[in-house]
Amino acid sequence: MKSDIEIAQEVKMAPIKEVAASYGIEEDELELYGKYKAKLSDELWNQVKDKPDGKLVLVTAINPTPAGEGKTTITVGLGQALAKLNRKAIIALREPSLGPCFGIKGGAAGGGYSQVVPMEDLNLHFTGDFHAITSANNLLAALLDNHIQQGNELGIDTRQILWKRCVDMNDRVLRNVVVGLGAKADGVVREDHFVITVASEIMAILCLANDMKDLKERLGRIIVAYNYAGEPVTASQLHAVGAMAALLKDALKPNLIQTLEHTGAIVHGGPFANIAHGCNSVRATKTALKLADVVVTEAGFGADLGAEKFLDIKCRKAGLKPDAIVLVATVRALKYNGGVPKDQLKEENLEALKKGIVNLEKHIENMQKYKVPVVVTLNSFVSDTEAEHEFVKNFCESRGCEFALAEVWEKGGEGGRELAQKVLKTLEEKESRYVPLYPDEMSLKDKIGTIAREIYGANGVVYSPAASRALKKIEDMGFADLPVCMAKTQYSLSDDQTKLGRPENFEINVRDAYVCAGAGFVVVLTGAIMTMPGLPKKPAADNIDVDDNGVITGLF
Repeated sequence: MKSDIEIAQEVKMAPIKEVAASYGIEEDELELYGKYKAKLSDELWNQVKDKPDGKLVLVTAINPTPAGEGKTTITVGLGQALAKLNRKAIIALREPSLGPCFGIKGGAAGGGYSQVVPMEDLNLHFTGDFHAITSANNLLAALLDNHIQQGNELGIDTRQILWKRCVDMNDRVLRNVVVGLGAKADGVVREDHFVITVASEIMAILCLANDMKDLKERLGRIIVAYNYAGEPVTASQLHAVGAMAALLKDALKPNLIQTLEHTGAIVHGGPFANIAHGCNSVRATKTALKLADVVVTEAGFGADLGAEKFLDIKCRKAGLKPDAIVLVATVRALKYNGGVPKDQLKEENLEALKKGIVNLEKHIENMQKYKVPVVVTLNSFVSDTEAEHEFVKNFCESRGCEFALAEVWEKGGEGGRELAQKVLKTLEEKESRYVPLYPDEMSLKDKIGTIAREIYGANGVVYSPAASRALKKIEDMGFADLPVCMAKTQYSLSDDQTKLGRPENFEINVRDAYVCAGAGFVVVLTGAIMTMPGLPKKPAADNIDVDDNGVITGLF
């Protein structure tokens, strides 16, 4: 069996100019990064902005497990399948973070015969967007500390500095550090912290900004600290906006690459879904909608995280309306949720499937609350049995969902024909009446409680004293009308990753909250979620290498 990277390296890619031309994009509207990558220029947006939008299809999944669900693989395979059915389709994805690539999760290019390429470039440096975001983030941190060193005209309280440095790597020793050690000229000694780049507010801002003007306004609103009077200090007050925007000038433009079957893929931005809002950029999605009849996009992790944030944050802020939702599951993952150990998932076990399918059931119910039609797809594995497939199919159809088996990992677009046909049928026959879960005017605690009860199935929410104080201060500062971005484990509907299936009789524990005034949401920290992951005992980096001819191996 060939590995994902071997399959990707064997394909003959089309020049990106040819891929772009199939969507009516002229060469002058591209900014080329070699033969197979390009950024979409501002001129292109001006050319297409008045065209009617295509249909928007969101791909999400059940809670991820070690068994794997293949959400990106389904997204890519569905886009390829729609093209085989002579639909003008395009894919809109997030960019991968280096942390998971070298950690345990791997890259984010799809898998098997449903991948986006060049796979190695995408998973590593790509077009430098993440480096630009890291640089802008750390420039702001440097300007903040320099302001304090040079007399602290703004009266910044060094005990109340909020802005953290970042690096796009899983590096646990940077979670809590001390800076400014040494001589007087080396800065003021204080505790500092790092987050992974995909958790930086600048990543969220880039993904939610409509244009350079909007980007600069959002950057200016970033709250970096509080002064001694308890008032917020912003990036604008530090005169940081212009320089940060200069670093982000090119990163703001969406990237165009292709699938193994030459379907276009706009890949841009990459906020984590268990920490940030988990969706690709608004610019990428809006551009895609002008270029194609059907846009297939995805939101990170399970529907309780990425999809909820796509629907309650991105769509609300950007004025987007999804026309259908594809919910991805696997027989193996459902059996895992039913209590089967990882080493026994290949054996038929209908009893475990019946126990574990409650996780899928909850996600179906959740997505239907947004009044968007739902299609369920099973990402097929050779170990699945016909009886297992039939059970899941009957279960889904009894709950008003279209159902399709997907074999896109093994067969590419051809293996997604059934799914593509069900999606097209849904788009033609069912109307989306999308509505967010809660109104803007609801209090922050009521918004949190609504998500906890309606999406997670919790009995209620328990707030630490620090969280209650933080939420009150955020409301007192005038940010009560913002949506909330829940930072929660991806492995469970609850905030305890060991609770599989559909947990009952539990409460969500909120330990802190902070406002991302530039991005335009309030981050709520639950359980033990961390904004700087660590590497596992045996990281994926152990297996990555490059030979004498420059061929990379071990990426997945």
